[in-house]
Amino acid sequence: MSDIFKLVFEHDLRLDDLRERNRREDGEAKGPSLADFLKPDPTYSKFYLTGTELKNEKFGLNRLINFPVVRRALQQLVGEKNLILNGTLHELDYFLDHSEIGVPAVISKNDHTIADFRALTLDKESNIGHRKEELREVLQAGDWVLYKEQNHHGYDLHLFSKENIYAQLFYPFRELVSPEFRFFSMNGKRITSERKFYFETWALHRPPHGAEEVFSDTRL
Repeated sequence: MSDIFKLVFEHDLRLDDLRERNRREDGEAKGPSLADFLKPDPTYSKFYLTGTELKNEKFGLNRLINFPVVRRALQQLVGEKNLILNGTLHELDYFLDHSEIGVPAVISKNDHTIADFRALTLDKESNIGHRKEELREVLQAGDWVLYKEQNHHGYDLHLFSKENIYAQLFYPFRELVSPEFRFFSMNGKRITSERKFYFETWALHRPPHGAEEVFSDTRL
């Protein structure tokens, strides 16, 4: 049995969809201006990293037998950037081992961030709630935001960035591909149900539309 690693991506999401609707003093929604229509529409990407240890059907990225090498791939992604947790610099390993579900880490080329960590924190009982004005502001500044998300037996990772960093994720994880580590790239806009999301439990031989297996020679 193999580890199943899944990289779920969504690109070209409207950054302004994270912004709270502006309200006039009379309580009516403020409509878009001509300038709003003429300016470029900024976007962001989000990535969900999850895994299944098939032999024992354990769900959660950190439950993978090969999680130690997953850590190293994540270190490649972070590179020389700083990881900031509650306003303090930390190593990625500290975040992976000790941070709580829903507590944000900001990954930045700077040693500081504009992030309001309390406002960015999620309800750990729920995997929703990312549509935050504070998240928009941090992404607009060029930083990334990383969360742990609860899975059945462990945790997954949710990463947000203004730039499309898919290739920076794809290649380090492609290097891990082996008979014991199968990698699937999944278009989140097409994975529309829990049954499709957990396809490895019932149709590993035939992934749903939107999920493609990555091999050691797969290129973008």
